[in-house]
Amino acid sequence: MTVVEEDDPDHQLSLRAESTLEIDKSTPIDITSSGKKLDIENCVGALQDDSQWEVTWHNGDLDPDNPRSKSRLQKWITTLVVCLASLNVTCTSSIYTSTYDRIIQEWPSTPRLLAISGLSFYISGLGLGPMLLAPLSEFFGRRPVYLVSFTAFIVLLIPCALAPSIAVLLVFRFLSGFAGSAFLSVAGGTVGDMWTGQELSAPMIIYTASPFVGPTLGPMMGGFINGSGEVSWRWTFWVTMIWAGLMLASLFFLVPETYHPVLLRNRARKLREGEGGDPRWWARLERMDRSVTETIVKSCGRPWLLLVWEPMVLLLCTFTAVMLGVLYLFFQAFPLVFRSLHGMTLEQTGLTFLGLLVGMTLGVLTDPWWKRYYNYQITVLGRKPIPELRLPPVVAGSVLVPIGLFWFGFTSKESVHWIVPIIGSALFAMGTLLAYSGVFTFLVDAYPEYAASALAANSLMRSSFAAGFPLFGGKLYESVGMQWGGGILGFITVALGPFPYLFYQYGERIRKHSRYARSN
Repeated sequence: MTVVEEDDPDHQLSLRAESTLEIDKSTPIDITSSGKKLDIENCVGALQDDSQWEVTWHNGDLDPDNPRSKSRLQKWITTLVVCLASLNVTCTSSIYTSTYDRIIQEWPSTPRLLAISGLSFYISGLGLGPMLLAPLSEFFGRRPVYLVSFTAFIVLLIPCALAPSIAVLLVFRFLSGFAGSAFLSVAGGTVGDMWTGQELSAPMIIYTASPFVGPTLGPMMGGFINGSGEVSWRWTFWVTMIWAGLMLASLFFLVPETYHPVLLRNRARKLREGEGGDPRWWARLERMDRSVTETIVKSCGRPWLLLVWEPMVLLLCTFTAVMLGVLYLFFQAFPLVFRSLHGMTLEQTGLTFLGLLVGMTLGVLTDPWWKRYYNYQITVLGRKPIPELRLPPVVAGSVLVPIGLFWFGFTSKESVHWIVPIIGSALFAMGTLLAYSGVFTFLVDAYPEYAASALAANSLMRSSFAAGFPLFGGKLYESVGMQWGGGILGFITVALGPFPYLFYQYGERIRKHSRYARSN
């Protein structure tokens, strides 16, 4: 989930109603020396220099063209479509894991590790894509980026389905992941464009969950496609392509442009064009003194600065990155546990991922309780609304994650019923979702001027870990066994677990010495 608006304070766009001068829309303003009047039907601005010609929202969020003025039904339809597209993209990452044996069977000279690297290549594309696609959305809007990138995503799946060699398959796995990554970055901005205040929580938790639910669905779908052996493994890609085609049609018909600066720029163009138009109307996006290239360079550079200079960003991002790495490592571990030890088929092994899905669903359902806790701290206990109050879910997640990993690891035995490790995986998944939702909101709250870069740093780290962990997972379990393989991962999360609590207690003091975080 990456916030995509440019976060440089020198270039932030004022979108709130509070920043809009309160002028009655029926009040005419002199716009020429000859005394010509123009009724301000859709535009307001400060009466100095040419700012009276700046196009902004009339009556703020109540403007009929403002995405926040749309009906709840319209906003929910748009939100669910972009979330389902995100689900499609992330499901495509893990559905591939069910094809390893069939790929090796078709190309016998392919080492298993090379087949597994198709998963890592795709995730690498997901991690790098937002560096390019997020800045482009600032100039051209959300909708063009969605339609162009998702069309490219579908087209790039075709070579995957028709690949004549493993090399071709790996190259286009990376490119398809890169094209589909818009929904891990730009889509978060779409949700923020439409919802505000207390309304934002429910849509955002659904959007946050989508990239994690997707990988759990992949093995289930792939197991039924590849388990029988009656159809080619290439149908794995044809099925995801059909799903993506339906999502592209939904995006085209149901998802309008929501990026406020682009909508205001479009309004300014209409006011300048046609009979009776005046060339002096302008929108703030048209006067930005930065190019697309400059924005992309800054988008790529600042996340590294935050990771180097901000210990809270580095450690929280590392913690969440390890959890996503473990989630993708499970695509190696589950077949070893449930196929090798419990004798399950590929279809049955895919269904064992339901434990992860249940755990994440439970995590989503706790969101109202965390909101009440946050409000209780402020309204009843009188605490300041500091960013650290967003961290209790992360603290809870830091407890559940190692418990789930130890549970899964040390119950992965032939003598233990298969449901027991699945319960452990559900605890891990619940803790992971709680940790991610808390870290996302904390980073946005603690680094409001650099929120996009903070979330980009998180995206970069978690994609790097998710791409790397599957490559050594098999060797890890072969070397130390299933029990201690899970145990080692549990100890890593135990080592990182205290940091969310320490930041909850002392984060405000740490931020006072930060060069990027807000200190009040």
